[in-house]
Amino acid sequence: MEIEVQKRGKNEFTVIVKENSSSTRHRVVLDDEYYKHLTEGNVTKEELIEKSFKFLLQHESKESILSAFNLRVIKTYFPQYEKEITD
Repeated sequence: MEIEVQKRGKNEFTVIVKENSSSTRHRVVLDDEYYKHLTEGNVTKEELIEKSFKFLLQHESKESILSAFNLRVIKTYFPQYEKEITD
């Protein structure tokens, strides 16, 4: 499984998840406030997004991940997300 994070704008990213011969593409928004809340600036936004996708892939297939979303919505589906991502 390969996760590629591409910066598109200040708070917008494209994430491509490749597995064998298939891939999915996702548009992710990560605002500065939520980024600082989760990381205190200790990792880059790209690293946080990659780690978040690794978390998501432990819980669902790449095809089940929304095609466009704000990183904040992960905790709506997975309440343990913030605790696990900051450990």
